[in-house]
Amino acid sequence: MSELYLIAFDGSAPSDRALDYGVARAKAANAHILLAHVLEWSPYSFLSAEEIAERHKRRKEEVGRAETVILEPIRKKLSAEGLQVATEVRYGHVAEVLCDLATEVKATQIIIGRTGEKGLQARLFGSVTATLSQVAPVPCTIVP
Repeated sequence: MSELYLIAFDGSAPSDRALDYGVARAKAANAHILLAHVLEWSPYSFLSAEEIAERHKRRKEEVGRAETVILEPIRKKLSAEGLQVATEVRYGHVAEVLCDLATEVKATQIIIGRTGEKGLQARLFGSVTATLSQVAPVPCTIVP
């Protein structure tokens, strides 16, 4: 069975670097790629029926935009280069979703770009890369 690299991609400069790194490794190893885009989603417990309907509508729009604007052009480009590429858009805490997805699809590696957050926010809340480095179910490559 071929290796599967799960690459976190959101269109940012750090995710571009992770993508470049992952593509080079996938080509060398004849591996498959799963591009994952995670939309942060925090549930609210006290919402009216109208608010829930509006959130559901916005959620569908966000998923559609992520699929067509962010992931699909990259998938087409990489497929044209001979790589086997799939895409996935999910909601939730990025590190948790990536860990769950890696387990679900039996990824052999997670590849993610480091944003370089510093200061109080990073110390208080942690970062996605720091969390992944501690809890990922498979090897995790953090691309600077």
